[in-house]
Amino acid sequence: MVKVNDHANLSLMIDTDRLEIAPAARISGIASVPGDKSISHRLAMIAAVAEGTTTIENFAESADCVSTLECLRRLGVSITRNGTTVTIEGRGLRGLTAPSQHLDAGNSGTTVRLMAGLVAGFPFESVFIGDESLSRRPMQRIIEPLSNHCGGLAQPSTRETTITFL
Repeated sequence: MVKVNDHANLSLMIDTDRLEIAPAARISGIASVPGDKSISHRLAMIAAVAEGTTTIENFAESADCVSTLECLRRLGVSITRNGTTVTIEGRGLRGLTAPSQHLDAGNSGTTVRLMAGLVAGFPFESVFIGDESLSRRPMQRIIEPLSNHCGGLAQPSTRETTITFL
């Protein structure tokens, strides 16, 4: 049994055949993680689809991570930054909204790959674009599985990185 503050109890049962995790109504607490780009991307995306406010300290200040935050803003997520502290108002699992502009991943392959997986299941069109360098990278390896698995149509345009989910 792991107790997280006074809000939730998580129980874990592990044997050789299965892992069983009982759901919690609410989890709150503080996790200390390094200011790593990979972790920062993922924490921002998880916070965006969580319910409530998430504060991330030591958020990586790289251009790639800023691209992820900008994409999330275009999906209706409220984000504030104060140095390396980022506060995200989560919209819930179904709360992202159709972007009024293209989702610009800049030069971040991580942003386009992870964000494409995040928005592929939403019932609106999303168009990803990137800079010249990102535009030269192959995207078919993410387009095929997402279009097959998520039911939406993912299509490359004439610019390799421009991916549209309908």
